[in-house]
Amino acid sequence: MCGIVGIVGTSPVAGRLVDALKRLEYRGYDSAGVATIHDGVLERRRAEGKLFNLEKRLDSEPLAGLTGIAHTRWATHGIPNETNAHPHFVDGVAVVHNGIIENFSELREELKAAGAVFTTQTDTEVVAHLLARYIRDGLDARAAMLKMLNRVTGAYALVVMFKEDPNTLMAARSGPPLAIGHGRDEMFLGSDAIALSPFTNEITYLVDGDCAIVTRDSATIVDFSGEPVQRASQISLATAFVVDKGNHRHFMEKEIYEQPEVISHALSHYVDFASNRVSPNASAIDFSAISGLAISACGTAYLAGLIGKYWFERYARLPVEIDVASEFRYREMPLSPTQAALFISQSGETADTLASLRYCKDSGLKIGAVVNVRESTIARESDAVFPIMAGPEIGVASTKAFTCQLAVLASLAIGAGRARGTVSAEQEKTLVRHLAEMPRIMSRVLNLIQPQMESLAREISKFTDVLYLGRGTSYPLAMEGALKLKEISYIHAEGYAAGELKHGPIALIDENMPVIVIAPHDRFFDKTISNMQEVAARGGRIIFITDEAGAAASTLPTMATITLPNVDEIISPMIFSLPIQLLAYHTAVFMGTDVDQPRNLAKSVTVE
Repeated sequence: MCGIVGIVGTSPVAGRLVDALKRLEYRGYDSAGVATIHDGVLERRRAEGKLFNLEKRLDSEPLAGLTGIAHTRWATHGIPNETNAHPHFVDGVAVVHNGIIENFSELREELKAAGAVFTTQTDTEVVAHLLARYIRDGLDARAAMLKMLNRVTGAYALVVMFKEDPNTLMAARSGPPLAIGHGRDEMFLGSDAIALSPFTNEITYLVDGDCAIVTRDSATIVDFSGEPVQRASQISLATAFVVDKGNHRHFMEKEIYEQPEVISHALSHYVDFASNRVSPNASAIDFSAISGLAISACGTAYLAGLIGKYWFERYARLPVEIDVASEFRYREMPLSPTQAALFISQSGETADTLASLRYCKDSGLKIGAVVNVRESTIARESDAVFPIMAGPEIGVASTKAFTCQLAVLASLAIGAGRARGTVSAEQEKTLVRHLAEMPRIMSRVLNLIQPQMESLAREISKFTDVLYLGRGTSYPLAMEGALKLKEISYIHAEGYAAGELKHGPIALIDENMPVIVIAPHDRFFDKTISNMQEVAARGGRIIFITDEAGAAASTLPTMATITLPNVDEIISPMIFSLPIQLLAYHTAVFMGTDVDQPRNLAKSVTVE
């Protein structure tokens, strides 16, 4: 995840900006930069690689200035180099940015037609050009900022510095987190409280749709139409933690809400958003040359693999064998060197998964690792490493790692289909466009459904058993929903394929059995509705998680209907993960369990 820091101060800020960036290194990055205003001039220093390189640059070329912004970048649009590093400058405007500007291609073409000259490959540069254009048109900085915010779409956090206003920073949030730090005769902006903890412990967190105008002694917050809004400040305990909870009660809640941002970084590693293509991967696995794929993992990672199986078989027409690692390693599955194997693990240290990997390696298969920790044992022993870019996940019950695993598997399946000739160039572009929309949609869904999920959790907490049903990729999602609920609330829950309802589970259904049905309006929808009718006929309490089209098509009575936006099948599992995560989280909170560290569970299972 990219990192942002800004200071409007009374003493030189460059050194302090870099020190603050060091506290964001846990997020990961591939370049860094800092910019200040001094004597009416914008200056910057940038460097590829680690902050050490930026510090060396500043040692030889110091920056003066009392106002400045700084950034650590995960490359999304454009390769990781000094040219693409932030901050970006255009005609007296300096910008740092986290996230993705979805409509940057159209804006770039519009700006180029009007004479703009682009010097980077990034989506961020369009923001700087738009602001510079509006300033030239006679708007002041605030009006230019608001006009720009109403032109761009996507998931983003922005901090902007204007040469003509050296005592002000402007910021906006639409997805990735951003916070204001309150000091004495100086103010701060940062990606989270960790970055700001050396300077202040009084923090105001922006929410989606906020634009902030920050000076040395004040912070004014307005919405994107310019109407004032009020946000409470709070005392942060960031200095007491390696990773801060921010304004969330638990790490799990924070990690749920980080998903729009981390998904954008995961996708950026595998997708070229400028061309709407899956990036060519110099991987040791040639998907066009293999006869089949073996996937193995444990827990939530195994369920991500099950969804991946649907994608690889549908888009790449590649046969997939999948099993939980503890069974895979013992069932003596016949393997061929013409196959490849993928192993999925957040920690990269899961004992059963590692043992399965070694079994496949001994059989001569090429090995791929889908991991969050690139220095882990599973990654080191693999031929190809596919990082999921989720950042530290502190909560034991996986949330953002799961959806990042799915984003990576979806990208790999599309790329494999393209390599095998089963996905056309046009299909690839369409699928990638859907992936690019995902961070924005996730951010919208989280804000949309949160109150309803919190209210519904109070009802769920009254029951001792819950069933989840789904078809297609919603079947593994049903198992994931049940797993989440049992992990942190200790309510007994099971996930089933909806078509299996009549083969046993229907015997459990009565008025005391909530049945959570996950049913986007896809090619399986009508079949799932027929299963819902069987539940309703037996008095079951239906909780219907669907989309707008599905809600309009069903007339069955429900205990609750959670309506999500209509989305394409390729991103449906990631979007539909959000309500099941929030339902489990709020149920556990209401029941008073230890959400982040549930009983008997560990984050990484390193013994059999």
